Amino acid sequence: MNIKITSRKFKAKDSLKDYITDALKALGKFNDQILDASVVLSYTHATDSIKTAEIILNIPGSKITVTHSSEEFEKSVSAAITKAAKQLTKIKTKRIARKKP
Repeated sequence: MNIKITSRKFKAKDSLKDYITDALKALGKFNDQILDASVVLSYTHATDSIKTAEIILNIPGSKITVTHSSEEFEKSVSAAITKAAKQLTKIKTKRIARKKP
């Protein structure tokens, strides 16, 4: 799986990049057909500092996009990974159900 991490308007720390990479590799147990993953981290400094993580997963036949915002990047990434895992499980379940006679 190819992983691309993009940070907008700031420079992401290596520890955050490592956390994202490990979390995305763990998604392989939900669906082993993930071709590549793209993560976009953005930081909005308005009245509150809102940190958003957007994860785009390419699998054969579809593209999964999940987004989550919170006060910390780790929380945003973790929640987005959870959402993506649910969608990957649903897609894999449908694929298996279609193969059964």
